[in-house]
Amino acid sequence: MPSIKPTAQPARLRSRHWAVLVSFVIMVVLPALVSGWYLWTRAEDQYASRVGFSVRREDASSAIELLGGITNLTGSSSTDTDILYEFLQSQELVARIDEELDLRAIWSQPGMEADPIFSYDAPGTIEDLVDHWGRMVGIYYDNATGLIDLRVLAFDPVDAREIAQKIFDESSTMINQLSAIAREDAISYARDELDQAESRLTAARVALARWRNDNQTVDPTVDTAGQMGLVTNLQAQLAEALIELDILRETTRLNDPRITQAERRISVIEERIDAERAVLGTSAVGGGAFADLVGQYERLVADQEFAERAYTAALAAFDGARNEARRQSRYLAAHVQPTLAEASQYPDRPTILLTITAFAFLIWSVAVLLAYSLRDRR
Repeated sequence: MPSIKPTAQPARLRSRHWAVLVSFVIMVVLPALVSGWYLWTRAEDQYASRVGFSVRREDASSAIELLGGITNLTGSSSTDTDILYEFLQSQELVARIDEELDLRAIWSQPGMEADPIFSYDAPGTIEDLVDHWGRMVGIYYDNATGLIDLRVLAFDPVDAREIAQKIFDESSTMINQLSAIAREDAISYARDELDQAESRLTAARVALARWRNDNQTVDPTVDTAGQMGLVTNLQAQLAEALIELDILRETTRLNDPRITQAERRISVIEERIDAERAVLGTSAVGGGAFADLVGQYERLVADQEFAERAYTAALAAFDGARNEARRQSRYLAAHVQPTLAEASQYPDRPTILLTITAFAFLIWSVAVLLAYSLRDRR
């Protein structure tokens, strides 16, 4: 007959089993009990105030677009919202609000000695306050929509709402400053061009006025027109005198005194024409001084006209840049105003206790598995 193996002995608790049980109590049960005791007996109630806002950009329509009833209201600028998101976590914002509301006193009220975990250990440094800010102010940023939601915690609901309101006010101020800087950058180049054009126009006008004072004339072209009219009249008289002389020579004797008188008259008219042409600079006599004056005047007038056109164009560009800057304005729009809590929701004791217990259990399980693995290798 085949031999029959003896039946297995009943399982008995060994030392390793007791070690596992003791480690479970120490690593899982005890931390859970201590955490539960602290959360329900020592942790102070915290009240939450919520506020939500976004950066909006409004592009006001031009006059032509307004005739068609078109108004553009665009969404938020991702760049502006990213800047605001970083500003909400900055030391600058924490310092401003602490200066006005005394965050150290709000988050470490008298009686908070019993709750060293959730209260602030005053006074501390500004870096300590910024770290505690990250625990008490939750920032939720939706990059797709540009919406920012804040959850502000405090041991008093009124304090929580005041902090949330102050955050919104400081954020609005920062966005207004960004908008002002953007407007100034948009029109600074146009303003520089306008200043240069204005200086050029002023210099051209001063130069023309100085030239008129030095030469004692307002418009030499008018004087030129008068001189040219006189020369034309003298030329007409010269033509009449020449005709009269020809007639006398054909109808009278050569020694007729009227011929001498006509010749003398013609000579005087020619001399006067030469003199007037010399004044106008159309003859070698006089060196063309009057023509030089006219050329100088025309150059100064051309410079002034060019400066006036440049100034008009620069002024139009400046007005256009300023109007365009006014059309594009940023502002902070709140879709959720700071709320006032009526009941304490934080700390979330069940969730915290469950999280601590779960992590303790995971750590204990890993430790037990490692211990058995090392034991099996022996």
